[in-house]
Amino acid sequence: MATEPLSQKEIEDRLAELPGWSVDDDRLGRTFRLGSHFAATAFVVHIAQIHEELNHHSDLTLGYNTVALSVNTHSAGGKVTELDFGLAQRVQEIASTHGAS
Repeated sequence: MATEPLSQKEIEDRLAELPGWSVDDDRLGRTFRLGSHFAATAFVVHIAQIHEELNHHSDLTLGYNTVALSVNTHSAGGKVTELDFGLAQRVQEIASTHGAS
């Protein structure tokens, strides 16, 4: 099943539901701050589990106490799709359990 890129209006509407997230250069992303490097690492592992469940993978950058995530859909020409927002929503749902802000 092909996934179609979202329109600018659809992206804006979806971003309103995900505080802290933004779209830049056709990538949906956010940087989270955590209490320690260990907490950030545990968050990355949990995100990786979600990647596998959804079979949709983001780029992750692990810093000392930060995790940056950015994603788009390669099969849609590197544009933002509903798949990307689904991943972002799942990550957002687990963020507080890791103390991420």
